[in-house]
Order: sequence, then C-alpha cells, then structure tokens
Amino acid sequence: MDRENSSPTRPKWRKVAYGGMQPGYDDNYTDDSFLEGMVTNANVVKRDLMKVMRDSVSISQYLCIVVLVGVVWTYTLNSSLSEKSLLLIDASLLMSGFMILLLTEKMLSLNQLLHYLANVAFFTSGLYVLAPIYRTLTTSISSDSIWAVTVSLMIIHLFLHDYARSTVHASGTWKNPTLTSCISLNASIVASVFVASRLPSSGYVFAIMLFSLVIFLFAPLVTHCIKKRSFCLHLLFSFVLMAVSLAFVYKLHRVLFFMFLVLLVFVCRGVPLLAYKDTGIQV
Repeated sequence: MDRENSSPTRPKWRKVAYGGMQPGYDDNYTDDSFLEGMVTNANVVKRDLMKVMRDSVSISQYLCIVVLVGVVWTYTLNSSLSEKSLLLIDASLLMSGFMILLLTEKMLSLNQLLHYLANVAFFTSGLYVLAPIYRTLTTSISSDSIWAVTVSLMIIHLFLHDYARSTVHASGTWKNPTLTSCISLNASIVASVFVASRLPSSGYVFAIMLFSLVIFLFAPLVTHCIKKRSFCLHLLFSFVLMAVSLAFVYKLHRVLFFMFLVLLVFVCRGVPLLAYKDTGIQV
C-alpha cells in the first residue's frame, strides 16, 4: 500500500452504489471486501437423477397417447378401421375413463359423475350435428397443405402441453389453465378437424372427432388421477402404454418404429442425464 493510502486522515472506503467519488480514492478503486457479499449460483437446483427420470415418464406416456391417436387417424383415413369399430372404441374409452375416475378421484361423487355424463351426452349431440359441416370445411384446401398444417399443429400441441397437471380437472379441484396449455389444446382440436375433413362420411367424421376430443380432453385427467392415486400404478400404466404404442407403430412402419423407440429412450434416459449433469454434479 502506498503512502497516500496509508494516511491516517484518509476516510475509510465504503462500497456504495450511488454517491459519486469518495475523497482520497480513485473512481475505480475497490478493496479486499468488495466481493465478500457476492453470492454465486444461488438459484442452482441440484436435481435427483431418479426423480428426473420418474418425471420423464409422464412425458413419454403422453407421447405414446399422441402417437396412438396418430395411428388411429392413419387407419381411419386408410379405411382399415370401420366406423362401427371406431364408435366402439369411443364408447370403451369413455366407460373406462369414468370408471377410473370413480376409483381414483376421492372428491368425485355419483351425482357429479351423472352431471358429467349429461354434459357428455349434450356435447356428443352437438358434435353429431356439426359433423357434416366439419366434413366439408376444408374441401377447397389441398391434402398436402392439410397434412403439413396438421403435423405442425400436433408438434405445437406436444411442445406446449402441460405435462405436470391436467388442463381439465375434476369437480372441486378446478384451477385456471395456463395460456400455453389452452393453446396446446386448441391446436390438437384444430388438427382433429383437419383430419376429419378428409373422411368420406359424416359418421366417420363424428366418430373420429369424438375419439380425438375424448383423448385430448379426457385422457390427461385420467392419467393425472392415476398418478395421484398410485405412482406404481402410474408406472405400470405408462410401460403398458409404451409397449402397445410401439407395437402399433412397428406394424405401421418399421422406420417410424425405430425413430419412436429412440425418442422414448432419449426422453426417459437421455434428457434426465443432461438435466442432471447441468447442475455440475458428476454422475
């Protein structure tokens, strides 16, 4: 320290944000206490690898649900799935979904279930009336444009979907949905309308629209209730869903099967490892 800095009449240097130059010190002067209060990496979250992997199961589960929807769309457009079979699938999904809600949701009473059934009946009737309109909605648009927009909308749906919770909640637990989840849901519904507009009859349009809306509206609520009820049951349901979706994709196209398998492995294992290493912890 030079003679000037050791002068006894020199005032003590203070760390101030505003106030101009301090007498006896240069404008850019700092002493050893300047960085004492500095906090680094205060908001770094140390993630648990197993917890991140468990959370990634929900993402993989919903990816499988969307892939199964795409498989049903493909079979329906190819006339491999009849109208009666599709209606039977719709009815089975609705009945199994309501049964799961009754068994897993404690706040759901029989009166509330009857109220939901009445709403479903009203909704189904309105959908049946609108089916002829949906069938002719995009007749002036080329099929290539329809498929490109549909794929884009489904990608938006997957990116903006709320994987932590369901957009639709059981009675008594309703919460305001986020903006991104609403955009995701609307994208899936518009994509369903585009697919339905390429079907040959109004009955097909009604069946495929009912199937799509049951999946995109009802399936996240059902899977959310299963996860709240039992995490082991959630894992079992997810692995069964993965196996079923992989089997259908393999039957549909071998290259798509390989791509989908790589995607599931990356989501379940690769992404958790990357998130874990980002915290600075060695695996």
